[in-house]
Amino acid sequence: MKYTVEIIAFTIESCVVIEQSGADRIELCDNPSDGGTTASYGLIKAAREKVTIPLFPIIRPRGGDFLYSDDEFSIMKTDVRLCKELGCDGVVVGLLHKDGRIDVERTAQLVELAHPMDVTFHRAFDHCYDPFEALEQIIQIGCKRILTSGQKPLATEGAERIAELVKAADGRIVIMPGSGVRPVNIGELAKQTGAMEFHASLRSNARSKMEFRHPAFAGTDQGDSYMTTEASAIKSLLHALNG
Repeated sequence: MKYTVEIIAFTIESCVVIEQSGADRIELCDNPSDGGTTASYGLIKAAREKVTIPLFPIIRPRGGDFLYSDDEFSIMKTDVRLCKELGCDGVVVGLLHKDGRIDVERTAQLVELAHPMDVTFHRAFDHCYDPFEALEQIIQIGCKRILTSGQKPLATEGAERIAELVKAADGRIVIMPGSGVRPVNIGELAKQTGAMEFHASLRSNARSKMEFRHPAFAGTDQGDSYMTTEASAIKSLLHALNG
């Protein structure tokens, strides 16, 4: 049984670590405190040049909700085009209407624009009004997978709903659990949900290597650390899933 594991990268260093540690795919993001936004052109380009495993940048112009203005949607379209030009394998999107239903029309535009790249519908799905109506719409649009925590903050809390979605999808689209997926719970999640793809962050803080630290910032965390991904955490996750 072959599982697929996707890991989030927030830095070029993390992209390299993720590939070298044996993960299958990278979701590339910026701004972890906002839940992930679109990385810069420079980072996407560097990541594509550095790694050979599938690379999926998130297309999200800001943090917060998933109700976007016309200007924001225009930015998303430009970013999808850039990802395709740079040779990315896919993109990750998610758009809702104000009533909590899927923005079918604009999501379909992004899927068409992204072709032949794959498109993952991200955890905007967890904020939608009716997940089973949304499932059918996202399949119809042509997305390849849905990232979900089962409409709960953590995938472990939404495992029952994820299992229902896997059954309802019936192989027509990939249901990929994410949020709080760790080495200690991924094996049980696989059993509970029947999912074959998993998404994890596993990010940690690395201490700054700066030798000089301005005294005005002593006692604060400004400039003291940055986000990274540890190879040992990825390897532990893969071992817990695949044995």
